[in-house]
Amino acid sequence: MTALPTKRDESWRYSDLDAVARVWPVATHAHVVAPGETLVLPILIDGGADDVIVEDHDIVIGEGATAILNVAVTGGRLGRLFAKVRLAEGAHFALNGAIVAGTSETHEIVTRISHAEPHATSAQTVRAVLGGKAVGSYLGKVAVARGAQKTDASQSAKAMLLDRTATANLKPELEIFADDVKCAHGATVGELDAQALFYLASRGLPPAEAKALLLRAFVGGLFDDAADAERFQAAVDAALEKLL
Repeated sequence: MTALPTKRDESWRYSDLDAVARVWPVATHAHVVAPGETLVLPILIDGGADDVIVEDHDIVIGEGATAILNVAVTGGRLGRLFAKVRLAEGAHFALNGAIVAGTSETHEIVTRISHAEPHATSAQTVRAVLGGKAVGSYLGKVAVARGAQKTDASQSAKAMLLDRTATANLKPELEIFADDVKCAHGATVGELDAQALFYLASRGLPPAEAKALLLRAFVGGLFDDAADAERFQAAVDAALEKLL
């Protein structure tokens, strides 16, 4: 039996290991995207207050192929997605992720992206809204191999804290061994814009509706191109309603 993770492992540092113990070990879902093909993988992690949902995915993207992950972590005591991705020459990977958590939940998106060959691209966009004593984490590592020239990789992670007791852990990370690449990452943590709330209130919008509007705008657009955009948006909206 595989040993239970510990906090010494960076990818588990902020997790709820007591909850993990209830479902460990976790099966890995393997995906191989053939050269020139496209995989679109919708992952909605949503459950009851005491549910523990941990998904591991291992994705190998062939030459010139594309894999797109649409991920929403909106429910459960622990909701966690781990994605390990390897890109061949000219491959593309995209992750669009939303995390919404309140009370004392722990919700996580963890990625390990390996640019193993030249001319591959990856783009990760994560938005988190956290209230109560919730913990939300995005831990994303992009590794560019020595021969993976012309790599283009980006990571954008932003979190909105509705309460000072909530915690956001955003850690985009780059490990680059090639010298002709374009890699960028950014992470910000903030609160709702008081001026924007005042403006909406001055236009007669009740405070709860004003907050909901701003939060939807913050998360909005992530899943616009997804085939099941309505299902994802409904889950995100329902989770946001619980925070207001």
